[in-house]
Order: sequence, then structure tokens, then C-alpha cells
Amino acid sequence: MEASCQCRLVKFTTPTSKPLAIYICHCLECRAQSSSAFGISVIFLHFTLPSSDNIKFWTRSTDSGRTLRCYFCTTCGSRLLHESVSDDDKLGRTVSIKGGCFGQQLGYGELDLKKAIHIWTDRAVVDIPDGVERYVDDGPEV
Repeated sequence: MEASCQCRLVKFTTPTSKPLAIYICHCLECRAQSSSAFGISVIFLHFTLPSSDNIKFWTRSTDSGRTLRCYFCTTCGSRLLHESVSDDDKLGRTVSIKGGCFGQQLGYGELDLKKAIHIWTDRAVVDIPDGVERYVDDGPEV
């Protein structure tokens, strides 16, 4: 899948044409990061973003105790990708691409949000549809 930041200075291709999972996260961090009621995370096997002076990251802790590197475009500020990092600096098995990265080229029609897994649902500020997979924490590891 083709993805980019909002200003399109950072462009990248996912390693597969379909994600492993899509999460709609209702945690406080994702709500703050997205400036919205929830964040959308599209999960792929780990890959490295292309080298660019327009990409930087900052590190934060998660509610489940993990450490994340949060990559963003230095020009437009769009969040691009999160990767988990262990205490001994080993990278996680998957990465989380922010859902808005796919809106520039493909539109959200390429992301089947009806099958998305809702996580941290006890913090939701919007109604969650009946019948969807949901967890009060970060859910099962993909």
C-alpha cells in the first residue's frame, strides 16, 4: 500500500498489500496524537521507513508499559509510524502506521474499518458499534 504524510514529502510503501490488523484506539495518547476521538493504527510486519531528513522520532511510554518510537514528518508534523522498542533496544515484530497516511493516495476505502478492532474501549468518548471486536486494554498481540 502506498502511504505518505500530509504534505507528501515523506512517501513510503508497506511491505504487503494488506495489513495484519487495523485498530481503532481510544486511549488518551491516541486521542491526543490524532486531535480526535480515537486514533487509527494499521499494523504491518516491521519494516524501516526510507531515509529522509524530513523524518524524526520521539520516544514515549505506553499505557501497557511498552516504549514506542513515534516517527513524524518534520515539515507538516504528520505522525507516520510507531515501533515498539525493548529495554535492550530490540525492535518489535510489527509496526503501526497511522491511518491518515493512507488518505492521500487511496482514501479510506482501502482500509476496511468495519473489521477494525477497538482497543482501550473503557476510555471511548464515542459510541462503539455493536458486534465489533473490542478490548478494554490493548488487546491480543498481532
